[in-house]
Amino acid sequence: MSIAPLVWTTVCKVDEILPNTGVCALVEDRHVAVFRVGQSDFYAIDNVDPKSGASVLSRGLLGNLGEHVVVASPLYKNHFDLATGACLEAPEHSVRAHSVRIDDQRVLVALS
Repeated sequence: MSIAPLVWTTVCKVDEILPNTGVCALVEDRHVAVFRVGQSDFYAIDNVDPKSGASVLSRGLLGNLGEHVVVASPLYKNHFDLATGACLEAPEHSVRAHSVRIDDQRVLVALS
């Protein structure tokens, strides 16, 4: 059984995402929230809030809950772990986390 290679999509330039903010991108017809935490840490998760169905997670507030780097949904305030997509308050509302890499000052995302 072979594993399909990742398909990388350029989302934007690194400097187009301000530190500690997120942007929404369309990657292979999927709404993805891409976050820049600090100067050099990038994460990507699904942008659709599973509780409401709205594409809003990229507009949430970034922070930490214990060892988790999270975004708080702007609608229901659920916290999503940026590394795993896990919803800390309601695991059944977890989202997918995606791979991110930086290449030549471009942010690239591959769906998981």
